[in-house]
Amino acid sequence: MSTLKSIAKRVLGSIPVLIGVVLVIFLILRILPGNAILSIMGEHANEETVAMVSAELGLDKPWYVQFWVYITGLLTGDMGTSIKYHRPVAELIGTYFPVTIKLSVAAALFAWIVGIVCGVISAMGKDKLADRLGMGFSLLGVSVPVFMTAMVLQFALAFKLKWLPIQGVNDGLLSYVLPAVALGWNSAGSVARLTRSTLLEVMASDYIDTARAKGRSVSGAVVFHALRNAMVPVITVMAIQISSLLSGAVITETIFSLPGIGRLAVDAINSRDVPLLQGSVIFATVLVILGNLIADCLYSVLDPRIRKEV
Repeated sequence: MSTLKSIAKRVLGSIPVLIGVVLVIFLILRILPGNAILSIMGEHANEETVAMVSAELGLDKPWYVQFWVYITGLLTGDMGTSIKYHRPVAELIGTYFPVTIKLSVAAALFAWIVGIVCGVISAMGKDKLADRLGMGFSLLGVSVPVFMTAMVLQFALAFKLKWLPIQGVNDGLLSYVLPAVALGWNSAGSVARLTRSTLLEVMASDYIDTARAKGRSVSGAVVFHALRNAMVPVITVMAIQISSLLSGAVITETIFSLPGIGRLAVDAINSRDVPLLQGSVIFATVLVILGNLIADCLYSVLDPRIRKEV
């Protein structure tokens, strides 16, 4: 019961954060120079037509009135109508989101599985060849930008060797392999380095020596005792990485021509489609908050001390 109360507090605490994000985005997009209607209709559009369209969209009202209308609409699931596509923003996000979620899940699985495995192998073989190779892999992933990794993989594996599709989603799950590796490699490097350091610290604890004295092998002590406690700080980083994966998806989806939320946001920026850009950013913010909430729930499962404190 106390766990449910703690989760409810975290959910309520995230509401002011979400409202603040909405307000900041709302104000910034209206401070920036330019006119969304002119960018869609062209610079030579009739002033009367522009004024009429502005009135229909409510853009002629004061900003605080527009903000109130937008907030009340969000409560009913109405995120506005796209100026460019003339479709509800919620409908567009629902159409493009499956591609982004497939890419993000694939990238997260690659990052977390590869990162944890590399970290465990490096910790068990400290200062040996496996450790150097694992840390070299992680350092390369952390150092190289996402767009550079994406272009190198695209050129080498898709264009030259023709092992995988170069862009688009016409080849099913194979279309997500290169984008997922490009997007998740940076996160895999961070997870590997943190897993190694925390695991080495945990393996120096007295209860690991006790487990070894009772006949546990090194691998058994790591898997059944040390890894569980070492995963608590790693999960924190994994939850934070959700936001980086979503932001990196903008670049990755553009390079690989994937019709996802990131590419939709880029189109909204280029056309100054304010309602669509607002909806995309707010939707991504909600996903980040949910990711942090899930991480908080996993803490209590992995670490009994946290469960008692909740």
